[in-house]
Amino acid sequence: MSLPTSNTPLYNHPLPQIEQWLTELGGEQDKEELHCWRLSHDSWSAEIYLETEQLIVCYLKADSDGNDIQRGFKYSLSRQDIQDAVLDGP
Repeated sequence: MSLPTSNTPLYNHPLPQIEQWLTELGGEQDKEELHCWRLSHDSWSAEIYLETEQLIVCYLKADSDGNDIQRGFKYSLSRQDIQDAVLDGP
């Protein structure tokens, strides 16, 4: 299944395409909480939640005190904008 162009708002992606995109980013879906994905990069790790109104990214132990940093991205943003923001890290 091919993804829409990267400038397409995420709300125009069916759920299987969003899941495909997250997999292509290196995400792994939680087996019990299917709306939760885990993503790891060299300098950070995050949990991504597919919520009703927005995609929530929680960067784990990311601030100077070791606390999580949480960001929300509306589905009206393009897939590319969300991807750039998420991969930029905390």
